[in-house]
Amino acid sequence: MSQSHSSTAAEAWWKEAVIYQVYPSSFKDSNGDGWGDIKGIISQLDYMKDLGIDVLWVSPMYKSPQADMGYDIADYKAIDPRYGTNEDVDDLISELKKRGMKLMMDLVVNHTSDEHAWFQESRSSRQNPKRSWYIWKDPKRDENGEPQPPNNWAQILGEANSAWTYDKKTDQYYLSLFTPEQPDLNWESLDVRAAVHDVMSYWLDKGACGYRMDVINLISKDQQFPDAEPVLGPGIKYHPGSKYYVNGPRMHEFLQEIKQKVLQKHGAITVGEMPGVSDVDEIIRTVKSGSGELNMIFIFDIVEVDTVPGKVRMTLQEWSAKDLRRIIGKWQRVMIERDGWDSVFIENHDNPRSVSRYADDSDKYRSYSATLLALMLTTLNGTLFVYQGEELGMRNFPESWDPLKDYKDIEAINFWKKSLDLYGDNPERLAKERKVLHRKARDHARTPMQWNAGPNGGFADKGVKPWMRVNDDYREVNAEKQLSDNGENLSVWQFWQRGLANRATHKDIFTYGDFELAGPDSEEVLAYIRTGKKSGKWLVVLNFSGKEIQWDIPADLKVEGWMAGNYTKGKPDKPLQTCIALHPWEGVLGKCIE
Repeated sequence: MSQSHSSTAAEAWWKEAVIYQVYPSSFKDSNGDGWGDIKGIISQLDYMKDLGIDVLWVSPMYKSPQADMGYDIADYKAIDPRYGTNEDVDDLISELKKRGMKLMMDLVVNHTSDEHAWFQESRSSRQNPKRSWYIWKDPKRDENGEPQPPNNWAQILGEANSAWTYDKKTDQYYLSLFTPEQPDLNWESLDVRAAVHDVMSYWLDKGACGYRMDVINLISKDQQFPDAEPVLGPGIKYHPGSKYYVNGPRMHEFLQEIKQKVLQKHGAITVGEMPGVSDVDEIIRTVKSGSGELNMIFIFDIVEVDTVPGKVRMTLQEWSAKDLRRIIGKWQRVMIERDGWDSVFIENHDNPRSVSRYADDSDKYRSYSATLLALMLTTLNGTLFVYQGEELGMRNFPESWDPLKDYKDIEAINFWKKSLDLYGDNPERLAKERKVLHRKARDHARTPMQWNAGPNGGFADKGVKPWMRVNDDYREVNAEKQLSDNGENLSVWQFWQRGLANRATHKDIFTYGDFELAGPDSEEVLAYIRTGKKSGKWLVVLNFSGKEIQWDIPADLKVEGWMAGNYTKGKPDKPLQTCIALHPWEGVLGKCIE
């Protein structure tokens, strides 16, 4: 058993903060145009404060043609009119400050929109001074002299397509890893880096507290731009080139430059989205206390647990609680032992709803499943992130929704088009692809927030057509119903509220405490021990299955009392030694004798 009672991490406000992510188009429409907006966000700040939120992170709301829902930015210093104005952001920061809260902005600087003025200049001619701001390469030629991409890298949001886009006017290709509408910036350029630093300072000067940094580990590319290995199999034209741009050769240099020239001057906090990296040394280099470039990153092992290793995101594999145990145990210990810091999350705008993905979203077990996940998240070390609707147990929309009409995300649309092209005459295989689409689509996280049982779930007024269809279950799953719930059990929202309050009260345990796995490997049960300097030792036991489970309490653990669980408002009535019975999707928290 570990002898330390806490990590060596120094305390800091941002480590204890609970960060709430808002996807602005889907949060709250205030003006009747069917799109969520900044004034809609402001109208719900008390809702967030009552839940226990400290920092609001808003996904991109800058001027954008919306090819990738705002992650294609046309002007970094202007708010898109559909969301409001720059003055509205000033009001948002002011209203947050009144509530003791802060604003985190979203920084998307691996690429811009193809409508950004920088790119418009860059593509105007080979001689333009901003030509070098993006990555341009001469084409290869086929036997007929027709232009072909410089290498075989696949597009990230549509792997059937090339990551390169041909510009006929200048007879060159530009790199566009995500979509043709999102050309990659050339971070080798000093001018590009200076422009990014200027953008970051602009919003920090306005009062933002920091940034979530979108795919920030893709900014440095191997300048040889070699072909990718044919990992998707023979006969496939394009393959993931991530080996040559994930945590590239100058990434740490570029991030250190940001830290020194921008972040330290403003006392800003950062969380990096860094997909495709799992090397412990590389991650600790990024987030180590003092020397690291970023405060923390999003480690994707849990949200990739159902993805086939080495394959693209739109694949499926089976998993169990044993996998969660391995992943959580690894990263909790790594951060404690090597003085790093982690984020704690299981949902965001790029992943399906957690209650549908990791548990049982049926009417019978949805609430139990959602509160099971809440108990896990609120008792793990790291800065906690909550995605809008997660606190309600919002679930995936039904499989019956039409991919061609109801899905809006470019990744889902490209995937389904590819599936129809390849398997249109193979109903059995097409059905499998439809299953993958429904299970993994990002659209699930982007349906409008469900505020009440009224028209459009309270997201928009009656008679307004939301930009995306509201999930069919909004009459039963909504904030108003859960806030006023007075049933035998706490609602999902009430459970989250209590869990966040307990986390704040016992931060020595749940934010800074020691972590140790408990019990044997299990396909059904995840259990662990949290130990704090002031509040003692606590046991968390989580049944990740839809069946009754008998779980043996380790002989060296003495449970003093079961203090909380998701099957009762009060203290769970369970034995203090030998063995406990767990209902389907039940989680319990016990106080132990040291």
